[in-house]
Amino acid sequence: MTDPIVKLDQIRFHYSGGERDVLRQLSLEIRKGDIVAILGPNGVGKTTLLHLILGWLKPEEGSISVNGKPISEYGRKEMGKMTGLVPQDEHITFDYSLLEYVLHGRYPHLKSLEAPGPEDRIIALESLKRVGMDTLAERPVTHLSGGEKQLVLIARSLTQEPSVVLLDEPMSNLDIANKRMIINVLRSLKKEGVTILFTTHEPEIAATLCDSVILMGRDKHIEQGPADAILTGDALSRIYEIPVDIVSHDGRKIIMWY
Repeated sequence: MTDPIVKLDQIRFHYSGGERDVLRQLSLEIRKGDIVAILGPNGVGKTTLLHLILGWLKPEEGSISVNGKPISEYGRKEMGKMTGLVPQDEHITFDYSLLEYVLHGRYPHLKSLEAPGPEDRIIALESLKRVGMDTLAERPVTHLSGGEKQLVLIARSLTQEPSVVLLDEPMSNLDIANKRMIINVLRSLKKEGVTILFTTHEPEIAATLCDSVILMGRDKHIEQGPADAILTGDALSRIYEIPVDIVSHDGRKIIMWY
């Protein structure tokens, strides 16, 4: 078994002014090239976990490493080359074109005050093409629908050429055609050796796409393991605190809740 590309050991975290820990004694390992989903109800710390891995937040206790090295030893640009985040949403105030906006993903690869060059533009256009948005490259980002904007956020992350991509609810605003496109993009990234970690409230997508799954409950209990073993009706009933059944149809899992 290869060493994990991301490792969290005994993490404890709470926000300033908060009385309760958001995460407590959390230990996880993410293998290189895996697609991993994080599931759990709102408020259990799924987004917080992503921000800790990026180094945007610091734990009170425990350690986090990427590629075998503590994230505290990486510079901001070095982390930007290795890791890319696709947030749930981002407020954009300037009328950037799609291409201009996606080119922001090249900044970790540029020197201070250096402008993106022809090669950077090629990478950005290819990233837009991967999410089906290349024909709209000159459209202002502020003119996009919610679903289109989500695709552009993914394209910007791909433009960083990271080895680890973190996505926060990446399919929450997408119709079924665009969900299928993003699933195909994530599968193609896996073939290229990229590691994918994403949060979701859609167990069906996790069952279809993922090598492993992380379940986060309100009681701070964490389960991690192969998707087939972890995604059970009992486990989902426990973390979401409602009755959940799983039915198999043509080799696919259908999640039923009551």
